[in-house]
Amino acid sequence: MAEANQPSPEDRPKSRRVGALMQLWPFMAPYKPMLIAATLALVLTASVTLVLPLAVRRVVDTFEAQSAVLLDQYFGAALFLALLLAVGSALRYYLVTRLGERVVADIRKATFEKMIGMSPAFFERIMTGEVLSRITTDTTLILSVIGSSVSVALRTLLTLFGGLVLMFITSAKLAGLVLLLVPVVIVPIVVMGRRLRRLSRDNQDWIAQSSGNASESLLSVQTVQAFTHEALSRVRFDKMTESSFASAKARIGTRSIMTAIVMFLVFAGVLGVLWIGAQDVRAGNMSAGELVQFVIYSVLVAGGVGALTEIWGELQRAAGATERLVELLHAEDDVADPASPVAAPASRRGEIIFDDVVFHYPARPHVAALNGVSLDVRPGETVALVGPSGAGKSTIIQLLLRFYDPRSGAIRLDGVDLRAMARADFRRHIALVPQDPVICADTARENIRFGRPGATDAEVEAAAKAAAAHDFLVALPDGYDSFVGERGVMLSGGQKQRIAIARAILRDAPVLLLDEATSALDAESERAVQQAVDKLAEGRTTLIVAHRLATVKKADRIIVLQDGQIVAQGTHEQLVAEGGLYARLARLQFTEGLAAE
Repeated sequence: MAEANQPSPEDRPKSRRVGALMQLWPFMAPYKPMLIAATLALVLTASVTLVLPLAVRRVVDTFEAQSAVLLDQYFGAALFLALLLAVGSALRYYLVTRLGERVVADIRKATFEKMIGMSPAFFERIMTGEVLSRITTDTTLILSVIGSSVSVALRTLLTLFGGLVLMFITSAKLAGLVLLLVPVVIVPIVVMGRRLRRLSRDNQDWIAQSSGNASESLLSVQTVQAFTHEALSRVRFDKMTESSFASAKARIGTRSIMTAIVMFLVFAGVLGVLWIGAQDVRAGNMSAGELVQFVIYSVLVAGGVGALTEIWGELQRAAGATERLVELLHAEDDVADPASPVAAPASRRGEIIFDDVVFHYPARPHVAALNGVSLDVRPGETVALVGPSGAGKSTIIQLLLRFYDPRSGAIRLDGVDLRAMARADFRRHIALVPQDPVICADTARENIRFGRPGATDAEVEAAAKAAAAHDFLVALPDGYDSFVGERGVMLSGGQKQRIAIARAILRDAPVLLLDEATSALDAESERAVQQAVDKLAEGRTTLIVAHRLATVKKADRIIVLQDGQIVAQGTHEQLVAEGGLYARLARLQFTEGLAAE
């Protein structure tokens, strides 16, 4: 399939700061009690970790003591601290992990809620597969951070700084020497961290590109195979996947080098300091217990620095993922509901007015899809839109549903401008049968009920009968409750179209839009469906888009479009008699004798 005009990962804005993670706070704020409890458990475990070396020092220094009772007491205290550490760690893990799962679930819901309401114009700028990648892959990274990395980072920071303080209390001289190592360790973290941020964002972008490409190809697998495009599709996907791997390899390499440098510097420095401490013990300047205590704190501090280096890389990746999700959550839509929407007309008459409408698709800003179109459709009137491909017929349908807004002019439903109403309100007045019907991976019954979720089984079956769908539905293995497969793969094109028509019939809206609604039907089914449509159209405003003129001959009025403009209108007989574009189209589809009538 052709690639969408997506910016490559190299062209995207890069993650600049871990502070981007603060944008997750609105999702965490509702769970403050859980957050506070997790923090308290974290402080408890960190405190116990810092107290344990004091107990070890007492044990070591009392090895030569005469009192066995005192030694037993110190061992008992150490055991109690170990129990506290175990309970606190388990509690912290439960609370933090649960919080992470809850927050990520809320983020996924908020992102989907935002995306499902975006206009088609938005999805001209971003692939659906990339949106799905952000909702799944990026939120998984955020889950890792909230459910683990942030908690571990905070605990490590507490033990790191607490360990430093206690190191000074144990031996100010040795602790001062340790502090001299800090600038040496910080420099590679800062320098290499910048590159790591950029590589992390690139890696996530390439994963999203790869997911989008795979989604597009798999959703169009029949077309791909019909045109023997499998090899090229594999090459394109392989290329994106390898680019993702190369980006990941660079990220992993950078992080590995940074980890190696930092850990070597830390442990080499600590060993040097401990060597000096060993000399002090031999000289009698400090006890063996104090040295052991200092050693444990040194290990805690050094391990903390190493762990923070690891966590820093995770935070970098999560910051990029957060930015990408926030981009979706803050995305601006070209089509939006007004701040104070006007209520949709209660009359439901179905009057449609296009008033000098000019429209350009966002992807083709220099070509007018509609150019000065004025159209007045009276309540209950059946109007057919005909013309060559690209004339603007389906565009009128899309504008009436307010998938896009016109560049100039106005579109009114029952006298109210569409832009003044909430989209969900006026769309309830409209039923659509699209050219390419969308069938969900559900039962046939639920696909029809999609038009009106609260409809009864009897109403669903009545709509199916009116759409000439009942007979083939009852012949399915489980009748109306048969699973029709993803995108309706178990149904023929004509069967999918009849389900879509039944869905529109069930909606029972005052405005009916038929966009090539019978194009995939055989002659017998088309005749049955046409009769159903004729009956359904009674008392409703109906717009019919069709290339097959036989389906529009009975329309009250036929609008002929060419190059985005209305070039003629009238009944079938009037337009044939005029001898213009419609007459020429009619001659192509009917016999010369029929065209002359």
